[in-house]
Order: sequence, then structure tokens, then C-alpha cells
Amino acid sequence: MTRDLNSKTKQPFYLPAVGQRLVKTTVAVFLCLLVYYLRGFRGREIPTEAAITAILCVQPYVRDTRRYALSRFAGTMIGSFWGLAFLLVMMQLPAMGEHLLPLYVSMSLGVMLTLYTCVALQRTDTAGQAAIVFLCIVISFPDIGDPLRSASERIVGVLTGTAFAIAVNVFRLPRVRQRDCVFFVRAKDLAADRFSHISSAVLFRLNYLYEDGAKICLMFEHAPAYFSLQMHEAMLNLPIIVMDGAALYDPKENVYLSVQNIALEDTLALREYLDSLNLSYFVYTIHKNKTCIFHQGRLNPQEKLILDRMKGSPYRSYLEGEIYDASEIVYYKIIAKDSVIADLEACLRDFVAGKNLRAAARPQSVSGISGLYLYSSAATLPLAEQRMMDRLREREPDLRPVEIFAPRPYRSEHDAMHLLHRVGNAYEPLALFGRPLFRNKLK
Repeated sequence: MTRDLNSKTKQPFYLPAVGQRLVKTTVAVFLCLLVYYLRGFRGREIPTEAAITAILCVQPYVRDTRRYALSRFAGTMIGSFWGLAFLLVMMQLPAMGEHLLPLYVSMSLGVMLTLYTCVALQRTDTAGQAAIVFLCIVISFPDIGDPLRSASERIVGVLTGTAFAIAVNVFRLPRVRQRDCVFFVRAKDLAADRFSHISSAVLFRLNYLYEDGAKICLMFEHAPAYFSLQMHEAMLNLPIIVMDGAALYDPKENVYLSVQNIALEDTLALREYLDSLNLSYFVYTIHKNKTCIFHQGRLNPQEKLILDRMKGSPYRSYLEGEIYDASEIVYYKIIAKDSVIADLEACLRDFVAGKNLRAAARPQSVSGISGLYLYSSAATLPLAEQRMMDRLREREPDLRPVEIFAPRPYRSEHDAMHLLHRVGNAYEPLALFGRPLFRNKLK
């Protein structure tokens, strides 16, 4: 997570909105309970199998609901078959009802037989469901009046829950596309780290939104090389923000549209100050529309670790010698142990405050190592978003910016999918008479 020396704001408390899946699941459960109510069941008599099935079957995508429903139904049929067979055998052995230990051993063997059947039929995805259904049918023995009725009610319950889950998930409430919105999304919310590729599922969902017309601007903390590494298959319809707000970049044309360089007088003072501390550092410049990275001073062990990893990429240009033009410097990067960077932050705080500079610390790909980044004070994400909007409004004056940020650091693919679902819901909100019920919050 980035720490900005000039920012002391705390992360606001995040209360997620009620999503479409929550509403659909609630409706499906209500319909299941209503059916059994109309059939004359009351209170504890109402079977919960249908409602449980509905809860589990409502998935983010219709195709997932169908696949899960089929898996659950197959598991129910296998579990019901062996559950019914078990009860029919036990009905012929009334003495088993009086000796619980042998009965429970038999039930456990029945679970094993049910699981083995799923494996033999190559339906391992249904094994857990089948075993649960088997136990739900036989666990009440010997207090079972009609084994066939118990098994059939279980099957009917699963069919009821499955039917309502699919019906509710297929049904689409009226929606309207927000084509006047530009959605700003951070790349670090879509991938594990800057060296990781975006997952195929997340890329599919992102490209689906792009193809549907959603205007999404991705924002990267690092140089464009990370876009080429992580998301080069993304079907972008807008330029991207790179270098933590220092530049706008068009990957399709491979050109920088806007760059916020450090002022020459500030960069000269900063280099003199860093040299006086006997520090080594990287200097990122944009020369003739190319990112060029120079190193000043003697490499420390931490810098060498990071450099050896990054040099393996064909998308970065590390150069030796003097910088081409000091006025082309975009930012400085100092790499060291966490403790050293923390001390350096304190040293630089007063220096940065007196210049048109901004400093931010971020952890690196190697544990225990951090990087301190020094930018122009004009190189921030809010100002980059404004520059992007100014460019886009030249052609579409009524565009509005909307930020969709994750409330916590990326942990798994699920977090990225959840973020893109939020983008999708903001891009295509519920509508009444062609107008959105909820207007996107402006930046």
C-alpha cells in the first residue's frame, strides 16, 4: 500500500452496497418457502432443502447457476438413491434401530459408498452434495415412516430450489447503460502484484465491459511496462494513467499523451541532496517518447535484487551513463530495506515540503524491501484523472468521472471479480422508465 508523505487522511469505512446477487438469492429463497407454505407445510414442517439449494445455486453468472444446479441435482439423485436403498435394507433389520453403534457404522459405510459412486461416475464435483443428501435421508432412522416419501421429498426440494434459482438468475431487471461515465479503476485491484498476469476470468469480465461500451480508465502505479506485462490482452477503449499519476499513456499508439516532469530547479536540488546523503537511486525519464531508466551511484544489495528481476523483462530499458536531459525526469526511485526507507522518509519530509515535489513509499516484490518514489507535486492520481477528463471532454463534453476502488488490498481473484461486478452495476444500474434509479457518485 502506498504511503504518501503529504497525505495524512485515513481510509474511510467501507459499507458495501446491496448487490444484485443478494437480492436474487433472497427472492429465490422466499419463493421456495412460499411454495411449501401453499402446499400446507408450516413452521418446522417446511423442508429446507429447496431454500438451501436456491442459496447455493444463485451464482454471479447464469452459466454458473446452470452448472452448479446440474451438479447439485446429480449429487441429490445419487445421495437419494443410496439413502433410499439404505432405509429399505434397514426396514428389514428392525434390530438395527436398537443398536446405535452398528447403525452408525453402517451409515458411515453408506457415506463411503455414496462418495465412491460419484468418483466411479466421474462426478467428483457432486460427491460432497451426494454424501450430505444421503445423511439427511438416513440420519433420522429408525424414526422414519415412509422411506420412499422421505427420499422423494428431498428430490422435489432440490428441483424446486434449482428451478427458482435459475428462473430468478435468468430474469433481468430493466437497466440502462451509463455511457456518459468514465470509470477509473486501479490496476493493483485486478492483479496480485505488478509481476503477475491478470487472471483469465478477470480479463474476460474486463473485456466484456469494454466491448459493451463501458469507458474504463486503468491506473498503474508504475511505468507502462507493467501494462505490457500484466494486461496486454485487455481491449482498452481509453488511454491509461501510469507512473502513479505522472503520465497519460496510449498503449495502442505507444505514445505518452501527457507527462508531469519534475521542474528542473527541483530536480537539480533533489539530486544534490540525495548525493549529499551518499544514496544510490534510479531515475526514470521519458526521452523521445520512450521510458529510459538510469542508475546513479553504486548499487546496493537491495537494488541489485530488484534490478536482476526487472531486467529480465523486454519492456524496460535500463541505461548506463549520464541522463540525456535533466528536464525530462519524471520520478526518482530509491530502493532499500524497510527500516532505511522509513528513516529516509523522515529526512525528506521537510525537503519535499519546500519544493514542488511529492514522495510516496511502496513495498517491493521482495519481502523486507521498500521503494521511495519522488514525483512532481502535480503528478497525482486526482490531477491525472482531471487531465484525462479534460482530454475526453473535448469530444464528449458531458462525460462524468466515477471512481471504483477496492476497499482492501487485493487478496485473490475473487476480489478483482467483485470489483468488476461493482463497475458493471455502476455502468448498467437498475432503471425505471428508462432512467437509472441510483445515480453514480461523482468524484
